[in-house]
Amino acid sequence: MAGILVVFGTRPEAIKLIPVVRALQRRRMAVTVCTTGQHREILDSVLHGAGLAPDIDLAIMRDDQSPIDLMARLLPRLTKVMEEERPCRVLVHGDTTTALVAAICAYHLEIPVGHVEAGLRSGDNRQPWPEEFNRKSISAIADLHFAPTAHAAKVLEAEGIPSASIHVTGNTSVDALHAIRSDPRYSGLSLGVRATLASTLGKRFILVTCHRRENHGRGLAQIATAIRAIASRGDVALGICLHPNPNAHAPLRTMLRGCEHVNLLPAPTYPDFIKLLSTAHLVLTDSGGVQEEAPALGVPVLVLRNTTERPEGIESGAARLVGSQAETIIAETYRLLDDPLAHARMKRSPFPYGDGRAGERIASILASQREADVSLLTARR
Repeated sequence: MAGILVVFGTRPEAIKLIPVVRALQRRRMAVTVCTTGQHREILDSVLHGAGLAPDIDLAIMRDDQSPIDLMARLLPRLTKVMEEERPCRVLVHGDTTTALVAAICAYHLEIPVGHVEAGLRSGDNRQPWPEEFNRKSISAIADLHFAPTAHAAKVLEAEGIPSASIHVTGNTSVDALHAIRSDPRYSGLSLGVRATLASTLGKRFILVTCHRRENHGRGLAQIATAIRAIASRGDVALGICLHPNPNAHAPLRTMLRGCEHVNLLPAPTYPDFIKLLSTAHLVLTDSGGVQEEAPALGVPVLVLRNTTERPEGIESGAARLVGSQAETIIAETYRLLDDPLAHARMKRSPFPYGDGRAGERIASILASQREADVSLLTARR
């Protein structure tokens, strides 16, 4: 029976697509899960925790791989998968190289594409790079656009996407967050989280994540300078989540090694990360997903970027763009540490990313579209 081919390759994609896969399975719809392995260890930990075994694993990851290298290896592999599986629809998420290549392959094989988390735009093709280009390109291919917010839907409409193909669903990251927090397996603290939090006793905890390519080099040096200055206050402890990419974690290890009140944390599992985030006084991040997760937990977000594709958080007051200049990061962090009212305003800001039922909404739309998708597949044969 022709089914839906769900393709992902990174941890954030898996986190955000698992709620959709589970919702489709509850409807007894045929689903084939294909992972490219664009990430490896951190992706595997998410799949294992969710009890989801991919039907197809391309194991494509190589050390220090560039987007061009990855695309060159993925194009023939994903084409072969789609030719053999003959799905009635391909479902991708977000803006990764995996998502872009899957959409391109589906387009050339005349398979319709659904795009989860559609309509995010920073307005700058270089920030983030190459994600901004990737997601715009996927929008040109997809015929079903699952926008997380009304703002994202308006962006798509402004680009000429037919409104009938756009569906505001909320963000599946909220579904994933709710699932983790309600899962009794994760009610306790792992040894790693317990050790980190023990070192913060009597101090406010600041969580930091930093991995974007546009921050590599000078940006990371500026961020490390800010972290050292903030740590020197003595009344805070910082946890730095180190990304597996050596271009992101190696400079931070070098610049922050031995810094008092700074904990360098190997990439935590998703449940451990949510535990750490939920205990934070604030978070410094250049991540997209953290801009959604932190407000859901009432944690103020300082975004270490000059632009963001998630303006809803900025507009609601839950997040603030601070860039990667040390002076600005220090000043904005001190403001939230020293001004309780400013911190409280951000902590209590309205939450703009949905109610945790996005996966069910997306599955419902895909179910209603299935007959048309199967008819198209039959006509192609």
